[in-house]
Amino acid sequence: MTGPPGRARRVGGALGVTAGLGAVALAWSLVEAGWYALRQVDVPVLAPGQPELRVLHLSDLHLTARSTRLADWVRSLDALDPHLVVDTGDHWSSPQALPLVERALEPHLARPGVFVFGSNDYEAPVLKNPLRYLRADARVFAAGPRLPWHDLHDRFTGAGWADLTNTRAQLDVAGRRLSFVGTDDAHHDHDVMPQAVEGPEVDLYLGVTHAPYRRVLDAFAADGVDLTLAGHTHGGQVAVPGYGALTTNCDLDTGRAKGLHGWPGPRPDARGGAGSMWLHVSAGLGTSPFTPIRFACRPEATLLRLVAAS
Repeated sequence: MTGPPGRARRVGGALGVTAGLGAVALAWSLVEAGWYALRQVDVPVLAPGQPELRVLHLSDLHLTARSTRLADWVRSLDALDPHLVVDTGDHWSSPQALPLVERALEPHLARPGVFVFGSNDYEAPVLKNPLRYLRADARVFAAGPRLPWHDLHDRFTGAGWADLTNTRAQLDVAGRRLSFVGTDDAHHDHDVMPQAVEGPEVDLYLGVTHAPYRRVLDAFAADGVDLTLAGHTHGGQVAVPGYGALTTNCDLDTGRAKGLHGWPGPRPDARGGAGSMWLHVSAGLGTSPFTPIRFACRPEATLLRLVAAS
């Protein structure tokens, strides 16, 4: 019969294995946070016969003054030669990161583009208990240090990008007329759906928001949006292999934490149809400086190839 010493050895061995696996997982999550991925996704959203339209979707860079490698990687994406850049916010974590934000986006600002801001464009992140993200409403409204977001805004609009903060815009892109609607950050309840307006016929209607809250997506779909682009979720940031994200940090379901989906159904009909649209949620490229990890959820940018719907 094995006595208490044997049982203690087994318990001690199990704890040692658990601690070792935890250390390996933590080490990997730190590595994965810097393992940037470019996703390429086809979206069948254009009218029949139209040539493809390439859209670069950037989100959640969360740059610090030390994020030189990430800034250079984002800058290199200009080689993809997109027709349009859509930027869904959360660019930086401190004012000292402004030179790197400018370096990362400089070549992209020479192209047609639209943008919205997230909460971490207005305020720097603050230290939070990471377990709060598992709650039904993970929002914490503790204000961090204010960021000079006007400097970022003026840099973008001065280059010709359209600010979609609770407003609408139209752009001519690659021989097509595109219409846009956007909102401010819904995570802090700054979103206001712009009033509907009569306008000329367009080739494509895009929605842009930082945090994909259901109320924003429902409003966009009801307004006839063909494709919405959003960020904020970090794809869950920490996922369980074979299961997926544990949270979206908003009221969006975890099955749509990242990637291309339909809203409100799993897939819209050809070119959407009334009340149905495509939704692309970027897992983003950065993390909070207080939780610089990712697990089973690589940081990403996405090249969306908009193609004709069959």
